[in-house]
Amino acid sequence: MEHCSAPAERPRFDIADLVRQHRAALQAKVHLTLAQRRALSAMALCRTAALGGHVDECRSCGFERPAYNSCRNRHCPKCQALRQEKWIAARAERLLPARHFHVVFTLPSELRALGKCYPREFFGALFSAASETLLELGASRLQARLGVTMVLHTWTRDLRFHPHVHALVTAGGLADDGSHWVPSSKKYLFPVQVMGTLLRGKMMAALRNLHARGAFARFKDFDDPEFFDRLMQKIAKKSWVVYAKKPFREVDHVLKYLGRYTHRVGIANSRLVDVRDDAVTFRTKNGKTVTLTPVEFLRRFVQHVLPDGLHKIRHYGLYAGASNNARHAAHELIANASSRAASSPEAVAWPILLRELTGRDIEHCPRCGVQLVHRPVPATLCRAPPALELAA
Repeated sequence: MEHCSAPAERPRFDIADLVRQHRAALQAKVHLTLAQRRALSAMALCRTAALGGHVDECRSCGFERPAYNSCRNRHCPKCQALRQEKWIAARAERLLPARHFHVVFTLPSELRALGKCYPREFFGALFSAASETLLELGASRLQARLGVTMVLHTWTRDLRFHPHVHALVTAGGLADDGSHWVPSSKKYLFPVQVMGTLLRGKMMAALRNLHARGAFARFKDFDDPEFFDRLMQKIAKKSWVVYAKKPFREVDHVLKYLGRYTHRVGIANSRLVDVRDDAVTFRTKNGKTVTLTPVEFLRRFVQHVLPDGLHKIRHYGLYAGASNNARHAAHELIANASSRAASSPEAVAWPILLRELTGRDIEHCPRCGVQLVHRPVPATLCRAPPALELAA
């Protein structure tokens, strides 16, 4: 990473201001889940006196600067950059020094309503179907065990609901007998049509199993006893889209690319172009913008708040937590084959990470350069974390 020459400018607009101003109108129109209410409350309090913090003081020139605590909610746009860098640093020690493919698994639009109503069951089925697709093809076509990291996204650039999974997959795997590394083709991992067909079969089987167990009992469309079968017949006739990009040669490139997806939320404050009392305008793709009412903007935003405890980043095969021995063996085989050993990055303190990300030096006085002293400031809320406040 390169050091910024100047501090990055703060975004002009903040989604937290929209939450504070329009949340009541949103709740009058939309039923919010507990996780959604908590996320909105956390965002409204993020980096305010309510959560406490400290004052940076310079004892040389008298400079003072308040710094309030972040909410650390995984859906807050202001809390992800530093968490992302820390996560990437931790994953760097586990990433194999091999080429990787980026594969994206998407689902037919007919399934979105079901996914929105039952996210925990639906996304669990999607993760299982996509990971099994990759691991089974690795076993049958390469006779090897792949390394797979998957990240769930649920949005389009205009914040509509569109669940899909990004997968970072090793371009090859550890042979079944553990004796050598089996590389995949340099041009492609597996045929996308084959991956799409296998994904379709596995996802449909998972949905049928969930339906038979009564997991979708409250889904209104299924009040019609024939609706589920018609839905399965319809999606069975469609080609399921799987997209694969060219492999990355260097581990550093893999990490930087992965970092774009791991802790991303539906929209960042930097994409807000204009915010008024009756309209929110934000950037989408190719220089285009979309304008929504504040309540509609928040409604789309909360669609992407995941249920508590649902992991959006998951690891399989050689990257699974229980595969340490196999992963270490694969690492040695790859390093020996390439005649070089991959070095692990040194741990970096979070103030340094922040300076590298934003150019902001929080340790020294911006006036005279002297080391700052941190004076704690208590939170204005009666307790922390404010469980009842966040659930309101």
